[in-house]
Amino acid sequence: MVTAGLVLAAFASALHVYIFVLESVLWTAPRTRATFGTTADEAAATKELAFNQGFYNLFLAIVTAVGIVAVAVGATAVGAALVFAGAGSMVLAAAVLLVSSPDKARAALTQGTLPLLAVLLLALGLAL
Repeated sequence: MVTAGLVLAAFASALHVYIFVLESVLWTAPRTRATFGTTADEAAATKELAFNQGFYNLFLAIVTAVGIVAVAVGATAVGAALVFAGAGSMVLAAAVLLVSSPDKARAALTQGTLPLLAVLLLALGLAL
């Protein structure tokens, strides 16, 4: 179960790197605006906020990825703590999105499902 949790955490990290690219690099691109449901004017007005938010997603992905590597090289306690911190923060951010913007439930479930499953499987795997 630990391996399955780490694989899901890796997918969650990859997804959050993709979100970083959308928010920090491609925010005003037509395809990104369609993904987030924003107009050109809204994207221009929120570009700095999205840029900053994108980096939060990148940092969560990095913390989680470093944790995965740490577990893989035998530093299980440190690695698990990092995966729980990174992926757990992803889950909590998705919960905040869901509660604060119920109309974005699909986005919240997209960004929160993989890390939630990763945290659960890793916790079960370490407990057994």
